[in-house]
Amino acid sequence: MTTSQAAGAAGSTVDGMLRRSARRTPARVAVRYGARSWTYEELDDAVSRAAGALRALGLAPGDRVGAYGHNSDAYLIGFLGCSRAGLVHVPINQNLTGDDLAYLVEQSGSALVLADPDLAGRLPEGARTLALRDADDSLLARLATAVPYDDAEPASDDLVQLLYTSGTTALPKGARMPHRALVHEYVSAIHALDLKETDRPVHALPLYHSAQMHVFLLPYLAVGATNTILDAPDATRVLDLVEAGEADSLFAPPTVWIGLSQHPDFATRDLSGLRKAYYGASIMPVPVLERLRARLPALAFYNCFGQSEIGPLATVLGPDEHEGRMDSCGRPVLFVEAKVVDEDGKDVPDGTPGEVVYRSPQLCDGYWDKPEETRQAFRDGWFRSGDLAVRDAEGYFTVVDRVKDVINSGGVLVASRQVEDALYTHPAVAETAVVGLPDERWIEAVTAFVVRADEVTEPELLAHVRDRLAHFKAPKRIVFVNELPRNASGKILKRELRDRFTA
Repeated sequence: MTTSQAAGAAGSTVDGMLRRSARRTPARVAVRYGARSWTYEELDDAVSRAAGALRALGLAPGDRVGAYGHNSDAYLIGFLGCSRAGLVHVPINQNLTGDDLAYLVEQSGSALVLADPDLAGRLPEGARTLALRDADDSLLARLATAVPYDDAEPASDDLVQLLYTSGTTALPKGARMPHRALVHEYVSAIHALDLKETDRPVHALPLYHSAQMHVFLLPYLAVGATNTILDAPDATRVLDLVEAGEADSLFAPPTVWIGLSQHPDFATRDLSGLRKAYYGASIMPVPVLERLRARLPALAFYNCFGQSEIGPLATVLGPDEHEGRMDSCGRPVLFVEAKVVDEDGKDVPDGTPGEVVYRSPQLCDGYWDKPEETRQAFRDGWFRSGDLAVRDAEGYFTVVDRVKDVINSGGVLVASRQVEDALYTHPAVAETAVVGLPDERWIEAVTAFVVRADEVTEPELLAHVRDRLAHFKAPKRIVFVNELPRNASGKILKRELRDRFTA
């Protein structure tokens, strides 16, 4: 046995968690997608065949394989097939085009891109591609004739994925995720989110995003649950599944929960079968959460917080912890240690804002081909998150803002989240994002972008905020827009707002 084989056998790998579930409950349905379903035994066999098909293309351990596709069972099989074959999976936002898309393919050095046929034409010229599905020679079609791969397993410290950051403030960076980091994160998710094999989760957010894939779908496969994958977060489809008893667990960012709560059938459909509601990916406005809890008082809400570099789950606020701390993101999960520090990396007292830093086996081991960014992020044994937060005496964290999103208005620091929460208390505000725009007098002028749910004027909203916050925190200007720019995971792209509206 080689050193790599011994390490793989002694450690744990992403695809190894599926293998264990297949041996434990082979006949249970693992995944449903459209008209197709896979038992755990069938899914595990499909993963081995996908690994064999990929290695038959001449790919070698460590080669990067891009994934540019919509949600599907084929997308999941492609990821797990890469894992089993020792390849490094590179999930790519299916909405990217042009230079943004070319950057990820080229920066990662992807030797192959698994792409849905309707997306493949967007890829940069010369990129080697293989269809994920819907083609005669696709990866999914090849499973029927592929020879299952059963050679040496990857080692637990081998890379399994490059998780690119969302790029809301700068160019995306590829977080280097070894098997070991993701497996630890799966265990943390199972423990903190009370994931059970009897749950019936529905996965509607993009699988290229680490939250849907690594906080929910893979941990649920590890415990042996039956999973339903949807193409997109279709509110009507989700409501149908809940009423039919086929779904009792849902993860969605605040934007999707807002849309679900505003659906015309939300007040009348029988949603008693929905037992677990998970939210994250961006900050949930407290007024929105209060409205959801009022409509569904028996529903257990979990706030999930983190970032790509930590797999991505770092803290959780459980359903019995919301009372009195609705704006908190909870306490660190099982394998995460967190604290709040000042600019010099020194601990700050509880209740004092500072940057959150992490130590954890869930962490990436740096950024792909970016040594300087890696050096800046990892200092003194801790990872600098870029999130500004306070910690209370009981260990609960409350995120104030991204460090780069704090607004310097006339020399006074203003947290955009506090202003956004004040705006959300007005019934005419459907969505809002607050940023600082360059200003000769104020350095940065507090500026609110608002999507209206009903008619309201700028003076009315300004008066509403000034009744709730100190005047220096109130927006200097309100800009009404039809929609806010966001990525596919629901995060609002404040960088794009700043760039678009900076003169």
